[in-house]
Amino acid sequence: MKKLILLLLCTATLGLASCKKDTIIQDTPNRTYNFTIQPNQWVLSADGYNYTYEWRNSIIDEITVDDEGVLVYASHPVNSSSYIQLPYTYDANAYSYELFVGGIAIDIQTSDNQDTNPVKPTKPILVKVVVIPSKYAGN
Repeated sequence: MKKLILLLLCTATLGLASCKKDTIIQDTPNRTYNFTIQPNQWVLSADGYNYTYEWRNSIIDEITVDDEGVLVYASHPVNSSSYIQLPYTYDANAYSYELFVGGIAIDIQTSDNQDTNPVKPTKPILVKVVVIPSKYAGN
């Protein structure tokens, strides 16, 4: 019985001592970009139905548009220390974005059928763009 316990103890000791801990560090491939839109940078469309700001950046390339995920956040109109993901509606203004090769267009239009003129922001809006890489999986 002593020999069996000793054999099990030796086997367990050798088994546990031979284990090697592998530390796996995964790189986060997501990219985050921050910028500020000043109130004077919003451009009113010719028909007067929406304000647009275009963020031009070469990081939004054809692969980003076709294959990757893009999230856009804007600072809250009342509490600038928090972010809201676009699209969203606040105080009858609908905020949305359009992704194109070379940048992102952020639009403000009214969600009120009675008043079709959107309200231009009066203070800077902080914007956060998160690009999430992805590999095209096919059909």
